[in-house]
Amino acid sequence: MNIGIIGTGCYVPSQIIENSDFAKHDFFKADGSPIPQPNAVIIEKFKSITGIGERRYAKNHQNTSDLAFFAAEKAIADANIDKEELDYIIFAHNFGDVPFGKSQADTVPTLATRVKHHLEIKNPKCVAYDILFGCPGWIEGVIQANAFIKSGIAKKCLVIGAEALSRVVDQNDRDSMIYSDGAGAAIIAETDDEGAILAHNSATYANGEANYLFFGPSYRESSQNDTRYIKMYGRKIYEFALTHVPQGMKDCLDSAGIPIEQVKKVIIHQANEKMDEAIVKRFYKLYALDMPAGIMPMSIEKLGNSSVATIPTLFDMVKRGKLENHSIKKGDVVIFASVGAGMNVNAMVYRY
Repeated sequence: MNIGIIGTGCYVPSQIIENSDFAKHDFFKADGSPIPQPNAVIIEKFKSITGIGERRYAKNHQNTSDLAFFAAEKAIADANIDKEELDYIIFAHNFGDVPFGKSQADTVPTLATRVKHHLEIKNPKCVAYDILFGCPGWIEGVIQANAFIKSGIAKKCLVIGAEALSRVVDQNDRDSMIYSDGAGAAIIAETDDEGAILAHNSATYANGEANYLFFGPSYRESSQNDTRYIKMYGRKIYEFALTHVPQGMKDCLDSAGIPIEQVKKVIIHQANEKMDEAIVKRFYKLYALDMPAGIMPMSIEKLGNSSVATIPTLFDMVKRGKLENHSIKKGDVVIFASVGAGMNVNAMVYRY
């Protein structure tokens, strides 16, 4: 018996926020001084670096747990299982539910418990809990589910990655254009005819790197409130990712015993188009190879960076043929990889 993904689902919010919607924002540097360039120049440069042309925001009445519920329903239906059979609901996020117009995160009860409530699961043995692991949280949740099933304490697990980053961005920070909202989910279970998790690898770097992503005040000095927003040292994260992610992917693939030539897709966290491309190129360079054309599907241009939701959403889209020129078939080897707050890095080799 293999342990694999037997069902997937995602929820992409319908509200589209285009780059032009940021044209009237007032952007400031970290020191509180205005960015001297016109917004048109700022936005054009942003697009050329990140690849993001638009992103999705949740509707005002929706929270992160709502987006997760919609994705979870689809994953359960795709797996064709009875929801009462679930042993665990593992919910990866970073900021909890932040209601529109509010600044305080709501994490009690856990978001996993809220999803269980929305799904109307009656079985008390279905244990629901959250994990905070930055953008790599969904992969880490799958790794935990795999361990639960391998040890015999679970048979079926629902793993969700969801976030509403639009609720925690500083409108005066140009990095606010990166972030978006969304949710992805998967059912992990023992199977004799589906895919298989072949290997995984995780690491936390916290000696100086811990605060590369953090919560901080608005860049606008005139802001008088104590609200904190998601902040990052972009250059440091870029250099960190290029140093650690390719090697983490190689270590994972080598431990799976799979030749790199058999890899059909690299499903990487949708953080930054240029950074992702540089990571995958460096990964192949470790094998003295060039990055193959079509190996790296990307959704960031239309969906932005929804943190823990990017990988399960992208995988679901590729699996369903919803991303032009990208598909996978039974037996294909896929590498999942992510990097994010912590700083955390992980990878997983999967045979579809």
